[in-house]
Amino acid sequence: MLRPRVMPCLLLSETGLVKTVRFDKPNYVGDPLNVINIFNRLDVDELILLDIDASVSGQPPRFDIIKEVAGHCTAPLTYGGGIRDVDEIGRIFEIGVEKVVIGSAAARDPSFVTKAADRYGSQAIIVSIDVKKNWLGRYGVYAEHGRRALHVNPVAYAQSVAERGAGEILLHSIDRDGVMNGFDVELVRSVADVVSVPVIACGGASKRQDLAAAVGAGASAAAAGSIFVYQGMERGVLINFPTRTQLRSILMKSQPAASISK
Repeated sequence: MLRPRVMPCLLLSETGLVKTVRFDKPNYVGDPLNVINIFNRLDVDELILLDIDASVSGQPPRFDIIKEVAGHCTAPLTYGGGIRDVDEIGRIFEIGVEKVVIGSAAARDPSFVTKAADRYGSQAIIVSIDVKKNWLGRYGVYAEHGRRALHVNPVAYAQSVAERGAGEILLHSIDRDGVMNGFDVELVRSVADVVSVPVIACGGASKRQDLAAAVGAGASAAAAGSIFVYQGMERGVLINFPTRTQLRSILMKSQPAASISK
C-alpha cells in the first residue's frame, strides 16, 4: 500500500510567498526560491504553488516566476493560477511543471476541464474546489479566490468535474484556511465518498496528526500551508517538513473514517 502523499501548499502574491487566513489577510513568509530550496533539503513529496492574484486580476500565469521556481524545485511541482486556455497549460508543462490546478477557468467553462484532460491526460489536471459554509451552515463552492459564489454543492460539483476528466480534486476549505483548527473532515469525507479520483484535502491543519485525520476521512493526499511555514500558534516563520519516517508513523496510524470525530 502506497503512503498517502503530503505536500506544502504555497501561495504566491506579487513576487513573494504569503499565507492567508480564510483567503484574506496575506502575511509574507518568504522569497519563493529561498523557501523552495529549504523544502528541497527537507525532501518533500510534492509542492503546490498557487498564484492567488492571477484569477482575481485576470492576469495570465507569470511564466518567468514559474520557470524560476520549477528550475529550483527538485520535487514534483504543481502550479495553479490564471490559466485561461489549454495552450498555456502546455507552456507550463514545457517549463517543467508536472501538474496544473484549474479553478476559475473550470467554473467559467466546465468543458475546459475536458479539453485540458483530452490534450494532456487526466493525470496532469487537478480541479480546485474552494468551499465555505453560508449562514445556514450549508456548503457552497466559490471561484476567483473565494469572491464568486457558484451556487452549487461541493459534492455535486466534484462529481461533475470528475466526470469531465479531472484526474484529482484539490478540496480547499475557505473557512479553515489559515485558522489552524484542523481539516474539515466532514467535507473531505462527503466528497471522497462519491468520486473515484484522488482528493487532496487542504485548509486547517494545525498539527501533524491532522494529516492523518484527513487521510482517515478519505483523502488520498493532504496539503497544508501554516504548519509547514510557521512555528507554533505564535506563527513565527519557520519552514519545516516531517521526515519520511515521521510521516510513515503519523499516516499509517490514521483511524478509519467512521471513527473520526466530526
